[in-house]
Amino acid sequence: MQSGDVTTTTAVVWGRSSRPGRLLVELDVPGRAGRRVVRGPVVDAATDLTGAVRLPGLKPGETYEYRVLVETEDGPGEPVAGRFSTAPVHGRDVSFVWTGDTAGQGWGVNADTGMTGYRAMSDVAPDFFVHCGDTVYADGPIAEAVTLRDGSTWRNVVSDGVGKVAETLDEFRGRYRYNLQDTHVQAMNAVVPVYAQWDDHETTNNWYPGEVLEDPRYTQERRVDVLAARARQAFTEYFPFDARRRDAEGKVYGRFSRGPHLDLFTVDMRTYRAANSANLQESPGPQTRFLGAEQLEWLVHEMSRSRATWKAVLSDMPLGLVVPDGSLAQEGIANSDGGAPRGRELEIATLMSRLKAAGVRNVVWFTADVHYCAAHHYDPSRAAFTDFEPFWEFVGGPINAGTFGPNQLDGTFGPRVDFSKAADYPNQPPSDGNQFFGHARVDGRTGQLTVSLRDIRGAVLYTRELQPA
Repeated sequence: MQSGDVTTTTAVVWGRSSRPGRLLVELDVPGRAGRRVVRGPVVDAATDLTGAVRLPGLKPGETYEYRVLVETEDGPGEPVAGRFSTAPVHGRDVSFVWTGDTAGQGWGVNADTGMTGYRAMSDVAPDFFVHCGDTVYADGPIAEAVTLRDGSTWRNVVSDGVGKVAETLDEFRGRYRYNLQDTHVQAMNAVVPVYAQWDDHETTNNWYPGEVLEDPRYTQERRVDVLAARARQAFTEYFPFDARRRDAEGKVYGRFSRGPHLDLFTVDMRTYRAANSANLQESPGPQTRFLGAEQLEWLVHEMSRSRATWKAVLSDMPLGLVVPDGSLAQEGIANSDGGAPRGRELEIATLMSRLKAAGVRNVVWFTADVHYCAAHHYDPSRAAFTDFEPFWEFVGGPINAGTFGPNQLDGTFGPRVDFSKAADYPNQPPSDGNQFFGHARVDGRTGQLTVSLRDIRGAVLYTRELQPA
């Protein structure tokens, strides 16, 4: 079980049963005797025994204890307990953790230790968790054993068909079932609500709409649009999404208030992009899409309406890091030339200039994807494109995958590396400790935002205090 998409007055509780039945949530209401029982959907094979229950009418700034159980033909099942806290409406400290990249590059659930990064994140007692994408690696087979450089052996739990790439709906679902076996993940899910994003590996590496794979590992289906539809279904089945923020296609971007000092804007950089290319187009058009016109308009509109002190953009990819797709194409926004905006940079330049024109201040980006941690400051005084307000970007992850980096910075938006910690060698395993997450805390009285980057043991590697403009 887990909770997520929490607001000031609502939350979503998710559960997966071992057999068919109706999902129920028993909720303890602070200050009231007895329990509130909310009946959810029937869970069966059609949803892989998963379901979500929306809880409306909650009080802001309260901690709720709950139990999830399934009502079957033979009576109620065994309840599983959890808790979450709704967002406050008055000044109160708010904290969260973020990262990306779970069970990638063949580093799965370690049979001896589990995914210990989740324990480290839970230990800092955040109000919520943001998973910035690559929540599973559907395209990454996991072997039972991997020989490490020192001759020792990394032993993976192997189950749910993770020995091959995911092609069928059940294989995509199996990747989520696999990660949820981990006891550290289970323990964190019980007490920390999640806001989940997706990136490429929920489907396949560096995918874009309309792509047809040439990868020989895919023997049943090579049309990415078909694979992505199955991947999206599994992704939305296995996280606590509020159905009211999704459209018919399964939209996964949204806005969430976490109190007077913090609004969250989760974006989707995968669904609406054009094909990966050299990313050097001089003028905007269909080949320069990344967020897409509709999402871009939504983001400008919602950020302009926000009265929160900080506007946190939760992004599945960094803005200024060069992320190649092979030798000729670009997977990310940056195109490595460092000059005036071209290709996908045109869309981001439009976003930045419109936010500046609307007077939107105190924007900060939180992201993952590149498998190392970093802090970047973007400033028009250093940039080829200058029509924007300075801002910070903080990069977390991986939390349980191969460590890489660092990547080249593109100078179009004037980024400067304030800190980075990357791999000692490519695909460094989690057992070496070079795994990362970030922690952010907003002071309820002053509005100060303190961001730290931490390793897999929770040790603080870097801290930056930001005062609101």
